[in-house]
Amino acid sequence: MTADLLAPLDLAFWNIESAEHPMHLGALGIFTAHSPAAGAHAADLLAARAAAVSGLRMRIRDVWQPLALPLTFPPAFGGAAREPDPGFDPLNHVRLHAPADDFHTAAGRLMERPLERSRPPWEAHVLPGEDGMSFAVLFKFHHALADGLRALTLAAAILDPMDMPAPRPRREEPPRGLLPDVRRLPGLVRGALSDAGRALDIGASVARSTLGVRSSAALTCEPSGTRRTAGVAVDLDDVQRIRKSEGGTVNDVLIAVVAGALRRWLDERGDGSAGVAPRALIPVSKRRPRTAHPQGNRLSGYLIRLPVGDPDPLGRLETVRTAMDRNKDAGPNRGAGAVALLADHVPALGHRLGGPLVGQAARLWFDILVTSVPLPSLGLKLGGHPLAEVYPFAPLARGQSLAVAISTYRGRVHYGLVADGEAVPDLGRLARAVSEEVETLLTACGP
Repeated sequence: MTADLLAPLDLAFWNIESAEHPMHLGALGIFTAHSPAAGAHAADLLAARAAAVSGLRMRIRDVWQPLALPLTFPPAFGGAAREPDPGFDPLNHVRLHAPADDFHTAAGRLMERPLERSRPPWEAHVLPGEDGMSFAVLFKFHHALADGLRALTLAAAILDPMDMPAPRPRREEPPRGLLPDVRRLPGLVRGALSDAGRALDIGASVARSTLGVRSSAALTCEPSGTRRTAGVAVDLDDVQRIRKSEGGTVNDVLIAVVAGALRRWLDERGDGSAGVAPRALIPVSKRRPRTAHPQGNRLSGYLIRLPVGDPDPLGRLETVRTAMDRNKDAGPNRGAGAVALLADHVPALGHRLGGPLVGQAARLWFDILVTSVPLPSLGLKLGGHPLAEVYPFAPLARGQSLAVAISTYRGRVHYGLVADGEAVPDLGRLARAVSEEVETLLTACGP
């Protein structure tokens, strides 16, 4: 495999990372163990399989030497590229930990640690259960390496083989243009800063002009660098019953559940939900579910107001459904999607210089991330041990205290919650509010 320049959105994720806000995705899989030694066996198996997966051998390195990469235009100078790591050792990425009595407590501590940027940016942490009847694996993938579907493809490659169609091969594109002369660096810097600033101005204008509403102080915080995770699973049949009664899609119901859970949580912690309508970014994948290539991110997104302040659960669902229908009619390249596409118009050096500003500006565009990552309906296994639960985790944007990720697996909907550990010490209460909101919607729908 040869060097592969990072696409603009991948480069943005690589450059907005900071020690307090690592930009990795996560997934906590909980497996049923057949023996107390299952965790150790799983770690050995993951390391052995990782050695054979080419996508897991790719590191990301900076591009400063013009002749080191395929020639491109716009200029790649100041960007980054994926390339095979000649010193790749899977034992640096797969780690077996001491037995844990609470998988989420352990996952929170591990999620707050940035990935090592000098080697392939992923890790698999194996957590044996103290009871010997289960073990968990926390996968971490840097967002510059993979979006949710790509991360799923990489993780599935080191689980037990499944009977699934092979991904389509990627069609390579020929080099375009030439790299810049180093003597043009001052002009490139000025142009990069100008383009990055213009992108930030346009993005902020989109958010303000469409969704200038009150959020909640509970959803904002100064970064502490700490993380907590929590998870809750609800029955997909209950979600389908609500959908069939009220219309819309399963995703509409899942988003409305988040709105209702936030309302309960804010009221119970004394922050108050009256008049609160935070802006939620709903990522939209532009990748086909079973296509592994191209690497990196293929994302757009929608922005909606979460009707947290509405006391009527069915009213909240109707508001979400109407907003999502309006976004779908406009298409994923408008609104928040347009903000994501702006990355394509910023040169590589602009991403490097403007990355910290973009990270800080995320708070201008949205208040909370609510994302969904599909999983195959087939039962997944590791070393013959069945995967019982799986909780996805999204990166936490700068200035925000909470992110929500959702996956449906084998008849259950799994909500994975990530929060700043100091700002949201009661994350478990929010997880319980998710289950309570599903029950509230079921009751409101009637028999």
